[in-house]
Amino acid sequence: MAQTERDQITMRSHVHRFTLTDPGNVSPLAEAFRSGQLDPATVVAVIGKTPGNGLVNDYTRGYLTQSLALLIGSHTGQSWQQVTERVPFIFSGGTEGVLTPHITVFCAEPGERSRASSIYSASADTSASPGLAIATAFTPALAPDAIGRNGQALATAEAVRNAMTAAGINDPADVHFVQVKGPCLTAAKMAEARSQGLAVAGTSADQSMALSRVASAFGVALALGEIQEDQLEEAAFLTDFRLWSGVASCSSGIEVSCNEIVLLGNSRHWQSDYRIGHRPMADALDIRAIYDLIDELGLDPAAPEIAAAFVKCEPDRRGLIRGQPHTMLNDGDLNPQRHIRGAVGAIAAAVFSDTRIFVSGGAEHQGPDGGGTVTAIARKPELAP
Repeated sequence: MAQTERDQITMRSHVHRFTLTDPGNVSPLAEAFRSGQLDPATVVAVIGKTPGNGLVNDYTRGYLTQSLALLIGSHTGQSWQQVTERVPFIFSGGTEGVLTPHITVFCAEPGERSRASSIYSASADTSASPGLAIATAFTPALAPDAIGRNGQALATAEAVRNAMTAAGINDPADVHFVQVKGPCLTAAKMAEARSQGLAVAGTSADQSMALSRVASAFGVALALGEIQEDQLEEAAFLTDFRLWSGVASCSSGIEVSCNEIVLLGNSRHWQSDYRIGHRPMADALDIRAIYDLIDELGLDPAAPEIAAAFVKCEPDRRGLIRGQPHTMLNDGDLNPQRHIRGAVGAIAAAVFSDTRIFVSGGAEHQGPDGGGTVTAIARKPELAP
């Protein structure tokens, strides 16, 4: 039956966070399904941190994906592969220091009926404060010679635009977080591609991982108008750090073959108890950015209650933090990304009074050079207890 002006359906979003003891133990989410706290059919995305090393050979991410997809599929009647085709499972390995492995589950379902003439029309109810909007998208599978190149960036940009449309967000300023998981090439895959005459980006698996993140970040920036199309040049990848996205959070791994995208923003077309905000971080010590975000969300700085938080960070490539040298780039015992996750993770966890923070390294072109971004989801101030 056609919807009338008085009979429109809006969307409602929910956020649930669960502690993860190991990638094979999804019992907290299973209990939420069993108790009725959460409907498995409404799960649209899962983002989380696993206790792996966060590098190319981190298999905890794929293990957790399979564990969760099997669980959801057992309730929805789908195979775990079918679940992964509709639900992005985006996991970052590495919970160094005080960080706690965890997952954040995003749900969306039809909300209360609205008088708006269209679910995403300009006539949406302006009396309600904007709520958390969620949308997902997938690029086509990426060929080996597209990874870390303009092809990946352009595919990402198109997917981000599609996600904005699906979320009912017209203004890029209302987008606060775009989580992307893209593929990368192992040394064996690179050699195989070259044997077929393909020119792949990078000379090592680590470089492929980094360039995949970069291409994804450029794609997000292009879609949201943070860079212009004539600035999308592979020559700028990892060289022109004046170009960056303030909302992109990009990871890469061997467990995916396409770019999986979760876009979060605020919209009056969404009914939600939550809203989202973000800030760029100038460097690893930019605690002021976190406090500014807490203030924007109307939280108590002494005891901020968050539904989820996400941080991207990067060891300053110049080897300095506020004029003083750091050793993260030259430590033969510990990967620089593991160093920075532990350091910035401790700062963020202390300010948020919460160790279940998604802290991800590899922030090339994601936030200011040598810095990164911080994003948080919190209950609206008028709904806070």
